[in-house]
Amino acid sequence: MSEEKKKKKKRMAIIASKGSMDMAYPPLILASTAAAMDVETAIFFTLYGVEIVNRKKNHKLQVAPIANPAMPSPIPVPNILGILPGMTSIGTTMMKGMIKKINWPKIPELVDECKEIGVRMIACAPTLEMTGVSKDDLVEGVEVAGAAEFLDFALDADITLFI
Repeated sequence: MSEEKKKKKKRMAIIASKGSMDMAYPPLILASTAAAMDVETAIFFTLYGVEIVNRKKNHKLQVAPIANPAMPSPIPVPNILGILPGMTSIGTTMMKGMIKKINWPKIPELVDECKEIGVRMIACAPTLEMTGVSKDDLVEGVEVAGAAEFLDFALDADITLFI
């Protein structure tokens, strides 16, 4: 193995396309953990995933119980009940309780941890244009770029995840 190959830092590229509370944790936890393990890490936030780095909204992400049959509940609830008014609020409250119980940080805190540890965070420029989200709405330090910029990083990634 060449000396250059030995010194090459591992890379992980993550695409975050969902903006619900339960889908915000996986990319942030994986990215911060990888960065702590000295892996060069970038997250590309696209479509609803931009909500994770939208400083005006990331503190109030919710969990939708509909089409989420694996979501635990105190009593078995048929999936169809997820469409009833108030069920999203109930699901979100349940998840917040579970997160608090295991002492996980809130989404904005985890975003800050990712920034502090050096995770590169890229918001999809076309998504911002499509949704009317401005750069000023984003958490400080989040880059705005298109797919080509992210792919320039991801093409050299050892691990690529789509969440």
